[in-house]
Amino acid sequence: MRGNYYGPLAVRVAFFMSTNTAYQHIWWEGGTLGLLDQRLLPQQEVAVQCTTLGDVVYAIQSMQVRGAPAIGCTAAYGMALVAYHAQGSTAELLAQLTAAKAALDASRPTAVNLAWATARMLQVAQAHASASPKVLRDTLLHEAHAIMAEDLAMCYAIGEHGLALIPPRGHVLTHCNAGGLATAGLGTALAPIRLAYERGRSIHVFVDETRPFLQGARLTAWELQRAGVPLTLITDNMAAYFMRKGEVDCVIVGADRVVANGDIANKIGTYGLAVLAQAHGIPFYVAAPSSTIDLTLPDGDAIPIEQRDPAEVTTIAGHNIAPVGVQAAHPAFDITPNHLITALITEQGVITPPYASKLRQMMHAPASIRVVR
Repeated sequence: MRGNYYGPLAVRVAFFMSTNTAYQHIWWEGGTLGLLDQRLLPQQEVAVQCTTLGDVVYAIQSMQVRGAPAIGCTAAYGMALVAYHAQGSTAELLAQLTAAKAALDASRPTAVNLAWATARMLQVAQAHASASPKVLRDTLLHEAHAIMAEDLAMCYAIGEHGLALIPPRGHVLTHCNAGGLATAGLGTALAPIRLAYERGRSIHVFVDETRPFLQGARLTAWELQRAGVPLTLITDNMAAYFMRKGEVDCVIVGADRVVANGDIANKIGTYGLAVLAQAHGIPFYVAAPSSTIDLTLPDGDAIPIEQRDPAEVTTIAGHNIAPVGVQAAHPAFDITPNHLITALITEQGVITPPYASKLRQMMHAPASIRVVR
């Protein structure tokens, strides 16, 4: 995809990605936010141009862009977009930004990165309340670039820390899409996998198709195939079969929210995989940046679970796969309790149980301090 710029740090981090497999799916160009429409992959690579806040909200709600870190980056640019096109005084702009944050936060409630990013943008705006609208506009765009660049850096660090956890044979099972498309680039769960492959290590990925939106089949398989990483696409209900046959060495997934006790919310089906992994003695790892950690919620029961349109269950690519009028449910996420998680892989290091004290330590420590197992 084309696009011009998202900050100098991002350019430095992108150096670590293979030039023939790197792609840009979120970009800023001339007062417009560009996105790669993930609903159409892998059949079509279509760019979406967002020129209004409504366009950004729709892109997040409709899953033109998805993945917790990616929607956080997108929301940050959404705030910058409001400032870029605003008319009137700084006070009026601050009011518009407050309303924009509320609209963006409501677009998808489970992933905490979204509200984290909009809160950061609003705090920066409020800290520059005495500045001119132009200065505030430039400041917010710079902050959005910084959020994007920092996410890239965190993904690379997650990859480095997670690399040592992949057993020598390298048979990894993953669920949904926690790759470059779900982040600013490289990914969370896919970061250790990508680095293992690029450094010549043995690696083979079992990719859950991830019903009903098929993020694994459509997106993770697309990313890994582009990168040349060996993979086998499986249906969600095949995971236990391959675990019992001894084909899976570890499971690595991403997260949309990690709460204070170490429980996580991730794509529906993650909880079931964790139960299966424990039953078969297979390590279950969760890769997530600090922007996904929410210490304000005590446990997974407090995480709001998005309920999406049941039509996404009864249809695939617009074609009915169930009787017309049948009742269907569609919780987009489930909760995996901390006792099923072998370790959390963050940009500051690998965290093992007990999680509560170590998560507090990490979130209150300088970013340069690595959490030690």
